[in-house]
Amino acid sequence: MSFDPYLVLVVPTLILSMIAQLLVKSTFSKYSKIRCSKNITGQEAALILMRNNSINDVTIEPVSGSLTDHYDPRAKKLRLSEPVYAQPSIAAVGVAAHETGHAIQHAKRYAPLVLRSTLVPVANIGSSFGPWLAIAGIAMSFPILLNLGILLFGGAVLFYIITLPVEFNASARALAQLRSGNVLTQEELSGVRKVLTAAALTYVASALSAIMNLLRLVLLSRSRRR
Repeated sequence: MSFDPYLVLVVPTLILSMIAQLLVKSTFSKYSKIRCSKNITGQEAALILMRNNSINDVTIEPVSGSLTDHYDPRAKKLRLSEPVYAQPSIAAVGVAAHETGHAIQHAKRYAPLVLRSTLVPVANIGSSFGPWLAIAGIAMSFPILLNLGILLFGGAVLFYIITLPVEFNASARALAQLRSGNVLTQEELSGVRKVLTAAALTYVASALSAIMNLLRLVLLSRSRRR
């Protein structure tokens, strides 16, 4: 009976992902209940930061759900979830500032963001079909199919890895912009930092999970060749 390293490699990262999700939700919930001193909403904060950076071609619009905030570089739209768009809380301003950080990255052609955008099709195909092709290759003892699956999934893993500096940089820009623009007090910035740090952990967990899944497929591939 061959050894499947799933329990050793993948399960711990899945547990980390669940912990990260719980942490970001609890931290966001905590700071969503604390109103910022200037009483500005996430949408207003985003407008201020974009104006400070001479960004005039990005539209801000609400999107349904919670923690569904994102910046769409193709459409040049900043989409803020309902708890962020119209709420004057520390969490709302922090999340809106983070997404505005992506808009600033786009305006300045931040290299990792440009690279990540080009990898989106590869990541979508690789994450959807790569693991299944690899598993089918193992089951049918078809090395070419196995290698193709690993290669495709490797592209998706690269996307997850490049996402880390993009997200970290967006958070750093958010904090710097909120500080230099005197949008929040130092105490409020501390709350924003906690919200963004919790969110960053989810990206780290996702990247680790993808890496461990890829490593698992590689190890299974090698064990089949022995």
